[in-house]
Amino acid sequence: MDLQDIQSYMVSSMNEITSTFQKVPGSAMLIRYIQSSYQDDPVRSVIELVLVIFFIRYLLAPSYVTHNNNFVQLTEEEIDDLVDEWQPEPLVAKMTPFEEADSEKTPIIVGPSGPKSKLSNGRTVTNLASYNFYNFVGNEQVKEKAIQTLRTYGVGPCGPPQFYGTQDVHMKTEADIASCLGTEGCIVYAHAFSTISSVIPAFCKRGDIIVADRASNYSIRKGLQISRSTVKYFEHNNMEDLERVLQKVVKEQAKRPLTRRFIVTEGLSETVGDCVDLPKLIELKRRYKFRLMLDETWSFGVLGRTGRGLTEAQNVDASQIDMLIGSLAGPLCAGGGFCAGSNDVVEHQRITAASYTFSAALPAMLATTASETLNMLQTNPEVLVQCRENIKAMRAQLDPRSDWVHCTSAVENPVMLLVLKQDIVNSRRLSIEEQERIMQECVDETLANGVMITRLKSMPVYSGSNGKDEEWKLQPALKVCITTGLSKKEIEKAGVVIRHAITKVLTRKASSKLALPLA
Repeated sequence: MDLQDIQSYMVSSMNEITSTFQKVPGSAMLIRYIQSSYQDDPVRSVIELVLVIFFIRYLLAPSYVTHNNNFVQLTEEEIDDLVDEWQPEPLVAKMTPFEEADSEKTPIIVGPSGPKSKLSNGRTVTNLASYNFYNFVGNEQVKEKAIQTLRTYGVGPCGPPQFYGTQDVHMKTEADIASCLGTEGCIVYAHAFSTISSVIPAFCKRGDIIVADRASNYSIRKGLQISRSTVKYFEHNNMEDLERVLQKVVKEQAKRPLTRRFIVTEGLSETVGDCVDLPKLIELKRRYKFRLMLDETWSFGVLGRTGRGLTEAQNVDASQIDMLIGSLAGPLCAGGGFCAGSNDVVEHQRITAASYTFSAALPAMLATTASETLNMLQTNPEVLVQCRENIKAMRAQLDPRSDWVHCTSAVENPVMLLVLKQDIVNSRRLSIEEQERIMQECVDETLANGVMITRLKSMPVYSGSNGKDEEWKLQPALKVCITTGLSKKEIEKAGVVIRHAITKVLTRKASSKLALPLA
């Protein structure tokens, strides 16, 4: 076939295609559009043609194929062999012998908990190991209110908040807490532990700056980890070191894009027991333009004339704190947690806080219990006075009289943390693990004499934190929880038992041949 024949064939083919295309409805309109478009803007016509070709190519392309040229086809026998050989890593680390012994010796309470509790071995002991500070657990008025709520609403809401899980009692509890603290709004969570660990990532994202107390509790540390923010630590309750860190952050971020900046700390420290200087904290956060998240898990319901927390105790307006987080499961003997603040802060959490959005709402009877016990603290502040008198009685038996331990807790903190004196630790070169064993022996000896206390337990610092933070170690401590369910005389008697148990254990350690050498 010569060139002339080829040209003739192409012309006839084009005429045939054109004739066929003109039979399609609307083809004339399309041809006119292309002709006018090419005359006005040829470049656009070329671009449109390329897009049409790409679209046709996309439609005619084969589906995505997952096979790989390097894929190795295994037989069923080989697959079975690989499955049999696979050894999964354990979900949790194996318990150490010390942890196993500790677990076996954990006392089990039979029946209701109270100032006097019956154990599974039949003994009745003085219970100084629970957060029943005001004996609300045994209060008949609280019990009756909870029973009435149970009969009206059932056991649980069986649904998430903001949907069919929210009930009128939840809204009342939120209003009661907001009114008590003097904030615009409040949001109630179903679990106390997950409150602060959800509030932090709800506001802090990657690239944000968080300045946190080095002795922060485990719940705060999980929130810091989940947020993926840049975390910088300051020495525990050291306002001078906090200011140094804030100055450094401001200087480093001066020429960088604007980021959100937060200070995260506790009112009453869970791991040390002491109290933060809130007025100074407010001053620093204003001066350096940071937002403040204050965890009042252990101070709300404890500090202040009527138990409103650190803001009442140190005469600070709660509106000056951006996010005020607390627990309903401790002093109030209910369940769940809360975050109080402005309406914008509260409403933001209703759609962004993971533990609020993706968990069932707080059981109605716990919400009612929280409202009831909070009202009892407001109308009967004498119970706080009685609790503080019992705290003084216990401290008088332990801190000044003991040659071995001293109390790191604030004077109004009903959770007394007793740590070994530093000269004892230094002279015997006691490691953290050895101190934990000594504390557990003190707990066992105290229980053997009819008083149940516990020791401070906390998870280790999470991996991935900076090296300096990993150097900070939680000092082992005995934990003694004071309650108004016992008289002052009973508290003093229990204090004597605890002091003698500590003395007996440490004296035995000092005289034992297995004791560590003195310095």
